[in-house]
Amino acid sequence: MRIVRVAGTPDALLLNETAVCVESGGTIIFPTDTVYGIGCAAENDGAVESIFAAKRRPDEKPLAVHLASPDLADRYARRISPAARALVENFWPGPLTIIVERRDGVCKAAARGGATIALRCPDDEACRAILSATGPLAATSANISGAPPYDGGDDLSALPEATLAIIAGRTKQRRESTVLDCSAETVRLIRQGALEAADVAKAIAGIAPFAR
Repeated sequence: MRIVRVAGTPDALLLNETAVCVESGGTIIFPTDTVYGIGCAAENDGAVESIFAAKRRPDEKPLAVHLASPDLADRYARRISPAARALVENFWPGPLTIIVERRDGVCKAAARGGATIALRCPDDEACRAILSATGPLAATSANISGAPPYDGGDDLSALPEATLAIIAGRTKQRRESTVLDCSAETVRLIRQGALEAADVAKAIAGIAPFAR
């Protein structure tokens, strides 16, 4: 694994190297606003399977598609409900993952063939620069499944294997994103993370029920 430490946003040469890595089927470890991710081209089925192998991730647990801009969500979602739209408008970019109905034919391997897909738009300049260079990444936290997530500390020994790792220091939140299932009428809290449930409830009040 090639490890590159940067201060701030990666430069043009590193961004180009990262884009080439992803385009050629490689996997990358990269910073986000919450914890570091391990990702690959969202539509590269072979690279997706490499992430599952590197993390020893249970096969039934989908990856989330990480986006440089909220505007890209419609490329992957068959439908974005009014509640999901309100959440995106309030909290993206930010530490929120939404689960929505998956558009037919996209990211089948990353979604493990399911009818839904998880979408994320991180609030981190380095991450957005990487995503702008590579295109959307199917990703999950950069740790062996069951181990604590990596937040940018000095010890890299617990990271899963990847082609390239970009280490840019500590993350902003140092905890995982909040995950909300927005695929049905009721918005359901799947994982409490950096975004507080009370803020979610306030954003969708009068739009959709919220089950914690």
